Amino acid sequence: RGIPREPGARWAEPGCQSCTCQGGRVLCNTVSCSVACSHPLPAPAGGCCPTCTGCLHEGVARAEGDVFSPSDGNCTVCVCLAGNVSCLSPECPPGSCPSPSPADCCSCAPEKCHFRGRTYAHGARFSPDGDGCTTCVCQGGEVECSFTPCPMLDCPQHQRHLGPGQCCSSCRDPPAPAGCFLDDNGVEFPVGQIWSPGDPCELCICQADGSVSCQRTDCVETCPYPIRIPGQCCPDCSAGCTYMGRIFSNNETFPSALDPCLSCICLVR
Repeated sequence: RGIPREPGARWAEPGCQSCTCQGGRVLCNTVSCSVACSHPLPAPAGGCCPTCTGCLHEGVARAEGDVFSPSDGNCTVCVCLAGNVSCLSPECPPGSCPSPSPADCCSCAPEKCHFRGRTYAHGARFSPDGDGCTTCVCQGGEVECSFTPCPMLDCPQHQRHLGPGQCCSSCRDPPAPAGCFLDDNGVEFPVGQIWSPGDPCELCICQADGSVSCQRTDCVETCPYPIRIPGQCCPDCSAGCTYMGRIFSNNETFPSALDPCLSCICLVR
């Protein structure tokens, strides 16, 4: 190829050919690579033979001394040393485990639960009484039970009712009122009853819904000397006259308390 070579000279040609000059002739042979590692790296640019200064594992190049996990995982740890890949898997004890975890390297079978003569798998939920009021769950050989929470009721105790097959009580509809019950004196009035609660000027009536409605009477005095009758709300101007604490009937005459020479008469107008 236009280049003089000394006898015995050896050089490389493209295509991984090794050539030598012997007796005026050029002899070329394909380079034979001797690889002394299990996971060599491909030959570098311009080279013919793979190198053991790193590792090629599952199509991924690893540097010398690199520690990694293979793609299938399972907590196996591998290391690249002089082109060789060595992997170690964890040793798992035999038997069951309390609860498996996705990050757990060892596969195990969770322990089952034995409860009231029956066997339940790990994670199983069940109601031991069959009424749904109690929920139990099997966790690694142990059973945890909890009662169904009940809502708070805003009705009195005597209106609460627990039906068959129910876990929580409910409020009954209150019965229709038959009258009005007064807590202060214990008297019950029928619907439509009218009464005075102690003040003759106030009248109350028992409503259909059991409530009590009261109303006061406004009195209008039409005479200067009205008569107040006990138990009656408004003063009476037709029954007579009140004078100096005394009551006189209509047309009755009486001496004046201020002047004995004066005579007074009760006139209803």
